[in-house]
Amino acid sequence: MIFENSPSVVGHRGFGSGLRDGYRENTLASFQAAVAAGLSWVELDVHRSSDNQLMVCHDPVARSGRAIVACTAAELTADGVATLTEVLTMLPVGVAVDIDVKTIIDDAVDPPSHRTHALVADLLRRERGTRRVLVSSFDPSVVVYLDRHRDDIGQIALGLIAGVDFPVRNSISAAANLGLGAVCLHTDSLYLQAEDIIQTAHQAGLEVLTWCPGPADVARLTVAGVDAVCVNDIPGVQAALASAVRNR
Repeated sequence: MIFENSPSVVGHRGFGSGLRDGYRENTLASFQAAVAAGLSWVELDVHRSSDNQLMVCHDPVARSGRAIVACTAAELTADGVATLTEVLTMLPVGVAVDIDVKTIIDDAVDPPSHRTHALVADLLRRERGTRRVLVSSFDPSVVVYLDRHRDDIGQIALGLIAGVDFPVRNSISAAANLGLGAVCLHTDSLYLQAEDIIQTAHQAGLEVLTWCPGPADVARLTVAGVDAVCVNDIPGVQAALASAVRNR
């Protein structure tokens, strides 16, 4: 089992994407705010720097306008970007982390040891056993690579992320046949037939995380059996879930 509650609330990029209550996404302060709100899961994005450090940021371009992969870790740190190691060191060990791995076109041609998935594997090897981790990606080669290196990285959970342009009939089949533990579906993919879709995923041995439902959607998805919700409005979702429990 990946998610201990149904649904587990996962803080999207910390306390939410963009700027939420003064906390900028994917920053140490944003992750601290999510933990302070009582979350046991946070989601973050990683790109690699020019000197092969994993940096916590969503977009491939830094605020300076330069590509993340063209900047050193020191340059990105000066621009306010944290390293993944810094975030994991700061987070309490009881807080689980969903690492969304952002690959780039250079991962097709750079030396294998420099590619993003290899750097993630190196970090997981060093961090092995310290906390619960889900590694997810839109790039199926990432999770296939990590699955092949389980002897080194341990039995971490792996998931395939699917956007609205990747039909659930394909994404659930792909995740199941790749032997993954989770499929991460955009909430719009569950607008219709959510219960049937989630039931099929469960029958295939998959847990379902959906991103990024608002408070109004969470009660419906909870009834449909979703395992986790990766959300931007943490207080709103927590209030909606508490209201649903009171009204049972």
